Amino acid sequence: MDHDSAKLIAVAIAVLPLLGVGIGLGHLFAAWIGAVGRNPEAAPTLRSLGFLFFALTEAIGLFALVIAFMILFVF
Repeated sequence: MDHDSAKLIAVAIAVLPLLGVGIGLGHLFAAWIGAVGRNPEAAPTLRSLGFLFFALTEAIGLFALVIAFMILFVF
């Protein structure tokens, strides 16, 4: 196996956490919509928490993407 093919396999493995991020965001917003539907008075509190957890979950995806680009273009 040459260097370029090993690099592409490493990039594919480094991008796998994006699958988990997509599933996690789907669960997050499904639960958020269900909670707001059951208790609309708690929407401001749930909105701030939802945005916080969205940002933290999305950061994991961005870190994985940065690592993949570093593997692809730097090494």
